[in-house]
Amino acid sequence: MLIQLAIRNVLAYRKHSVITFLLGAVSTALLVFSSAWNDGSHQQMIKNAVEIYSGYIQITGAEFRKSPSFEHLLFNVEKLQKDVEAVAGVDLFSPRFDSFVLYSVGEKAVGGMLTGIDPEKERRISRLYSSLKEGRYLSKTDTNQLYIGNELARRLKLQVGDELAFVGSGADYSFAADKLIVKGIFQTGLFEFDATSAFLAKPYFDMIMAAENLATHGIVLPHDTQQADIVAKNIGRKIGAEFQSASWMETMAPLVKSMKLDSVFGYITLGIIFIVIFFVIMIYTLLAVFARIREIGIMRAVGTTPRQILGILLLESSILGFISVVAGGLIGAVFAYYFNVHPMVFSGMEEQFKQYGLAVSAMPTAFEPFTILRDMLVMFVLLLLSTLYPIIKVNRYQPIEAMHHV
Repeated sequence: MLIQLAIRNVLAYRKHSVITFLLGAVSTALLVFSSAWNDGSHQQMIKNAVEIYSGYIQITGAEFRKSPSFEHLLFNVEKLQKDVEAVAGVDLFSPRFDSFVLYSVGEKAVGGMLTGIDPEKERRISRLYSSLKEGRYLSKTDTNQLYIGNELARRLKLQVGDELAFVGSGADYSFAADKLIVKGIFQTGLFEFDATSAFLAKPYFDMIMAAENLATHGIVLPHDTQQADIVAKNIGRKIGAEFQSASWMETMAPLVKSMKLDSVFGYITLGIIFIVIFFVIMIYTLLAVFARIREIGIMRAVGTTPRQILGILLLESSILGFISVVAGGLIGAVFAYYFNVHPMVFSGMEEQFKQYGLAVSAMPTAFEPFTILRDMLVMFVLLLLSTLYPIIKVNRYQPIEAMHHV
């Protein structure tokens, strides 16, 4: 009976119902899409930073991260690789050796990083291969063939096939130098990385840098990237205290913290917006319900109890709230899904992205059904709370007082 009365009232007071529906639907759609955009942009930034080069799990010497030096290298890499790949959940392990060097072309000299890598494994672990811009990617049999970042190549005014020299220090602190030929130029999307990095095939790198069976660090690719933290801990137990196994959440802690902080500020901004929406809906509902005081007074006079009045009005709010939240949630979900498949491209904003170490201007939204349902539930509760005070206040009027209300 109460439900039938509530539905009749919703249909009878069409103007109030339509306005309440629009306020709820627009607010829900805004909340769902804002959450999808906030989460999606942060996930994309972290995904780019992790997958482009740094990897999901990194293994170093126990003291290497605190004091990066050749005193804390990974020794006997071949045995370490066997131990790591024997751990459940590990797909593969790839050793790397980083060394700071000075590159020179004619009178131009630029400092940067020269890294020895396994080209075939890097195809799966990082995006170096897919980031090829000009020339060709490295192969394991290459000798003095260099794979260089586009910004570093630009600073040195190099093209594919050009020659450059470098000087640096070998793993045994001996003097190391060679002439290299640019085989390929890459652009990963991490601006600082592209401006400082270059790569050689590790067999040749090991020969000129006295780094045979040594590495500064190793990257592990887990079968399930969502389980990276668990796999990293299992690896740590397997390889012992002389090594450190850390997931991307540790190796990229500053980025993770900055993303969380940005999310907090984003939700604070949304919170302020929805507080305003809350009071707008509450004030409008108060006016709408006050316009029905005489009707409520007559219902009370013919024997309807305050509890029944409260139930009818709450049911009206619940029906309108549910319909508006479902409609708004579907609209927000459609936009979230569309921009997840077709990311927003901010053309012309590359310079602003470079300030954050990025050169990626395409940002997708996150399409996560659980998050969408969570936001819809939050909005539904918010709509009910916004109508609760006006309903309770009007329901306190005595029948005679309500019937004579103007």
